[in-house]
Amino acid sequence: MQVKRFPFYGAAGFALCLFAWSASWLRIDPLYRYSFFPLWLGYILSMDALVVARHGTSLFQRMRWRFLLLFLISSVFWWCFEWLNVPVQNWHYILDQPYTPLAYFLLASLNFSTVLPAVMETAEFLSTFKPLHPRLSADKSGPRASLPLLLAMEAAGILCFILPWVFPRYCFGLIWLCLALILDPINNFFGRKSVLAHILLKDWHFFVLPLAGLFCGFFWEMWNYYALPKWYYTIPYVGFFKIFEMPVLGYTGYLPFACELFAMYEFVLLLLRRRNDFLAI
Repeated sequence: MQVKRFPFYGAAGFALCLFAWSASWLRIDPLYRYSFFPLWLGYILSMDALVVARHGTSLFQRMRWRFLLLFLISSVFWWCFEWLNVPVQNWHYILDQPYTPLAYFLLASLNFSTVLPAVMETAEFLSTFKPLHPRLSADKSGPRASLPLLLAMEAAGILCFILPWVFPRYCFGLIWLCLALILDPINNFFGRKSVLAHILLKDWHFFVLPLAGLFCGFFWEMWNYYALPKWYYTIPYVGFFKIFEMPVLGYTGYLPFACELFAMYEFVLLLLRRRNDFLAI
C-alpha cells in the first residue's frame, strides 16, 4: 500500500492527545478535570489522519461538517447505556468535585460524544489492513435474512433487554447484546447495513468492528486508571483479576458493544432516511 501524506490535523490531534493525557495523569489543575474530551478528540483526529495516510480518504474527509453529527448522536447513545446500567450497577463514577445536575449533564454529554467516532475511526484504520478488511463492499447492504430469523433475533433482543432488569446479578452481561439484537434485524429488514448481513455471507473479516471496540476499550481503561473524574466497576463473579479498573473478562463486553454502536448508528440513519452512512466498512 502506498502511504499518502499525513494530514496536518493528525499531528495536531496527536499533540492534543499527549497534552491532555499528561494533564490528566499529572493532575495539572484545572486542566485535568476536563481532559477526557480533548484526549479523545486528539485520538479521533490522529486515527483519522492515519486512515488518510494509508487509504487516501477518511471518515472526516467524506463527512465534512456532518462529522459533528457523530459526536451529537454518540452522546445520546451513551446515555442509553447509562440507563441500561441502572438495574445492574456495573460501573460507577468518582468525581473530582460536586457538580450541579446541569453541569454534570453537559460535561458528561461532551465526554460521551467521543465514543461513536472513536470506535468508527478505529474500525476504519484497522480495515486498511487487508486481512481485516470486510469482503462485503461498504456501499452494499448485503443479503436480507428470512423473516423467521429476524423475528427470532428480535425476540432474543427483547428478552436480553428485560432479563437484566429482573435478574440484574445474573444477567448483567446481556445489556451488551440487547440493542444489537433488537436494532440490527430491523436494519437488515429495511435494507440497511447490518452485522447480520456479514454473518449470512460468512464475512468474518467484519470482526474488525468488534476488534475496534476492544482496541478503544484498552485505551479507555488505561487513560481512565489515573484520571479524575474516573469510573470503576462492580461486576459480580468476574472481578477477581483486573487490567486497570476493568476485570479481564469484562473486556469481552467491548466486542458486542461496537456492534451495538454500529446498529444504533444505522438505525438512526434509517429513521432520518439517510442512505449514506459514510463508513468504509
